[in-house]
Amino acid sequence: MGVPSGIDSARPADKRPQRDLPQMMRKIPVTLTLEVGSARISLQELMAIGPASVIALDVLAGEPLVIKVNGTPIGRAEVVVAGEQYGLKVIDLDGLDLDLLTA
Repeated sequence: MGVPSGIDSARPADKRPQRDLPQMMRKIPVTLTLEVGSARISLQELMAIGPASVIALDVLAGEPLVIKVNGTPIGRAEVVVAGEQYGLKVIDLDGLDLDLLTA
């Protein structure tokens, strides 16, 4: 069985027990996102946004970013360059609960 595209095969051994997912569940597609941060602004501020606008987010520069699967936070990561694309380097997966994600 090969390593799925986009996953580094040289990563350290995972310390969590391997989950035995039923074969049909292994092919269920999920959306993995890396959330940079958010900002709460008024509609008036939104209307004033233009091409050169800068909006401060609720995350400090250099802080780990939130990894989400289908909108559910599962861990933290940092942005890296993987070839000619951006990638993510996983810091932790404290929220990875496959039972919750597949329920």
